Amino acid sequence: MNCMLLNDDESLFLESILHFAKKEVAPKVKAMDQAAQFDKTLIQALFKQGLMGIEIPAQYGGVGGSFFQSILAIQALGAYDPSVSVLVDTQNTLINRIIMTYANETLQQHYLPRLATSCVGSFCLTETHSGSDAFALKTQAVVKSDYDEISGRKIFITNAHEADFFIVFANADFSKKHKGITAYAIDRNTQGLSIGKKEHKLGIKASSTCEVILEQVKVPHAQRIGALGQGYKIAIDTLNEGRIGIAAQTLGLAEGALNAALSYAKTRMQFGQAITEFQGVQFQIADMATRIEAAKLLVYHAARCKEAKQPFSKQAAMAKLFASEVAESTASLALELFGGYGVTEDYPAEKYYRDAKVGKIYEGTSNIQKLTIAKAILSD
Repeated sequence: MNCMLLNDDESLFLESILHFAKKEVAPKVKAMDQAAQFDKTLIQALFKQGLMGIEIPAQYGGVGGSFFQSILAIQALGAYDPSVSVLVDTQNTLINRIIMTYANETLQQHYLPRLATSCVGSFCLTETHSGSDAFALKTQAVVKSDYDEISGRKIFITNAHEADFFIVFANADFSKKHKGITAYAIDRNTQGLSIGKKEHKLGIKASSTCEVILEQVKVPHAQRIGALGQGYKIAIDTLNEGRIGIAAQTLGLAEGALNAALSYAKTRMQFGQAITEFQGVQFQIADMATRIEAAKLLVYHAARCKEAKQPFSKQAAMAKLFASEVAESTASLALELFGGYGVTEDYPAEKYYRDAKVGKIYEGTSNIQKLTIAKAILSD
């Protein structure tokens, strides 16, 4: 994974995460996938390694690192298990980012130390009738004198099973349409909040995806994140960053799938030689490696633009669109290089293939990314 796109410190950081992933993540991947459940000891290890609070300032117990380091960590973990990668991605690019950027100082002091050291967070936006049109959400916040009363149902919520803390989006004034949407910080043990159905998925099975039910949940005004009605801006700004995270996750997946295929192909003998000696296989490897390198350039460029405080929504959409396509095509070709073994659970190819598909769906479908890119180009 190391290349001239990284400085020495970034290269060392990436290598340290790859070492951690090989030691701590790789031995647990198969069992977690079969059980469709995250290993609690691995979550503890992620916190201990500092991977759940990469950008959180040291004063709150975090690493005090950069957004680009978060992207490198997500990429590295994705090469071993995209389920682990997406947990770390959600925590860093969505949950921590929202609290650091939009929450008041009291909320930051309360939540950031927990998010850095022990508390998994969950981002609650999607509903049954609001997917790509996320801001058609029906979850309602009724404003009272000293609290807001929230009722609604969220679906497809990542990390919901493991989470102790939820950022929930609800509309406090439907007459204002999306401008009535407000973000709230809600603890898991708050009365009226419960976890519903856990989805049984094709891929990233260890990553929990659940329904979150809110029944007249009373949230003090002090638990609002940002101002009343600012939720739309918070979600849009954060999801743009989150798309770079998903792009990094799928980039890592593609690299992991190619590495697994190469390792196998170099030892698979046919007609008296390793199959890597055949030109047809060499062409497939060349195509995969070239597309992965192109995806890496897009992902890193989007992350650099974000860090430089330059416009990056188009770059994020391009990176997410292309990297997810590369992950799917690479996982498919990698599986084929395994031959019959590729479709068996004894080898890693089929899991990479299953895990790849969702990359083109969550945090904005490929069509939504194309709309974003086209609008940006046409508005220039």
